[in-house]
Amino acid sequence: MSKNEDYVKDYLNSIIRQFNYYKQLGDRTMAQLSDGQLFEELNTDSNSVAIIAKHIAGNQLSRWTDFWTTDGEKEWRNRDSEFELESISTREGLMATWEKGWKCLFEAIDSITHDNFGQLVYIRNMGHTIPDAVNRQLCHYSYHVGQMVFIGKVLKGGEWASLSITKGQSESYNREKFDQPKTKKHFTEDL
Repeated sequence: MSKNEDYVKDYLNSIIRQFNYYKQLGDRTMAQLSDGQLFEELNTDSNSVAIIAKHIAGNQLSRWTDFWTTDGEKEWRNRDSEFELESISTREGLMATWEKGWKCLFEAIDSITHDNFGQLVYIRNMGHTIPDAVNRQLCHYSYHVGQMVFIGKVLKGGEWASLSITKGQSESYNREKFDQPKTKKHFTEDL
């Protein structure tokens, strides 16, 4: 395998882990919330966790459906409707939409190979390299998942189960990590 092929393989493995990590944060946030809390808005100008999850899924379906052959901003997408809850009013409906979006993303990522890695894809008629298109979406989803986590923490208050290093535990966490030999691995392997 050439260095370029190794790079593509390493990059794809890394982004799959990263996308899985952010999906997991969203999953674990929604699992902690009651049905009512999923749809609760902190104020009239904010979005609920459900709306954010619906928006992420809508974006995923638009960006990753027919990834190689059609623009990532599909004509059938109605972005504004992603911020309305009329079409989703239950946890089950929300989770089905959330899973559908992630499935579409992972299937598209699985279609990326060393042979097509240099192909441009388009979003709103702007050509993107594969790393640019993937990184754009990774950043977009992590931004919104962070919002979901924050809202979850606010709604749960003291009942929130941390999804990261627990406050006040950084020193012991770091000590545990530095007590292990150096190794090449992705940080999500220990989660």
